[in-house]
Amino acid sequence: MKRIFLFLATNMAIVLVLSITMRLLGVEPYLNAQGLNLGALLVFAAVMGMGGSFISLAISKWTAKKSVGAQVIETPRTPEEIWLVNTVRRQAESAGIGMPEVAIYDSPEVNAFATGMNKNNALVAVSTGLLRSMTRDEAEAVLAHEVTHVANGDMVTLALIQGVVNTFVMFLSRVIGHAVDRIVFKTERGQGPAFFVTMIVAELVLGILASLIVMWFSRRREFRADHGGATLAGRQKMIGALQALQRLHPAPLPDKMAAFGISGGVGGGLKRLFMTHPPLEERIAALQAAA
Repeated sequence: MKRIFLFLATNMAIVLVLSITMRLLGVEPYLNAQGLNLGALLVFAAVMGMGGSFISLAISKWTAKKSVGAQVIETPRTPEEIWLVNTVRRQAESAGIGMPEVAIYDSPEVNAFATGMNKNNALVAVSTGLLRSMTRDEAEAVLAHEVTHVANGDMVTLALIQGVVNTFVMFLSRVIGHAVDRIVFKTERGQGPAFFVTMIVAELVLGILASLIVMWFSRRREFRADHGGATLAGRQKMIGALQALQRLHPAPLPDKMAAFGISGGVGGGLKRLFMTHPPLEERIAALQAAA
């Protein structure tokens, strides 16, 4: 899911910049000057963690446009652009949200995504590869799936979850770093090198483990977005779109593409825990069972 990847990457960068800035300004060392103050540290981690998450959300549309080179359709000029804008407008009205910006980006991948801080001021973007490879009915269902993500407020919910995750990762990594520094390396005052090394390693490890929560959330919301897409475009169209993705990607997607795509990847065991999307066959089965 491209929006998940872009959000997580932006969030990590912002949290890192905020953390470095607070250290350079002397805010974080001040918290530990007289020993670890858990209450103050938790407040610090919450402000940094939630702040990083919501800054990421606030600039998500800008980040998405710049990252993929999406061109917003200001005035539709071609029949394809007219169809795209009219389809999204109709679906947005049915879903009860404001008209999103509609964009196309040049890429051979069969993909589409939606993002934005506000469900009434979102962005829906589709790749040229999707428009070339799918029928109008299939593309309509994909658009309905993305509009449903917007209507369900999935990006805002993701920001809340990521903010909480950030908070605990930052809090626990510093507690672990302090414990190792004081207990193992016997630092009596301030913070020794062991604190910084341990904190960085703990942040990386805890961050990877915490990403499992975000991936779990993403997989659950895909089922809901599929059902919303079926409501807006028609169940058979939504099933047809997912079946088209199976035909277009008969083999497992490369890992880097699986993190981006509407179809996600294929995996089992531990790999499944890091998937942003459930397997296509499960999504199709869920729609068929609901019928």
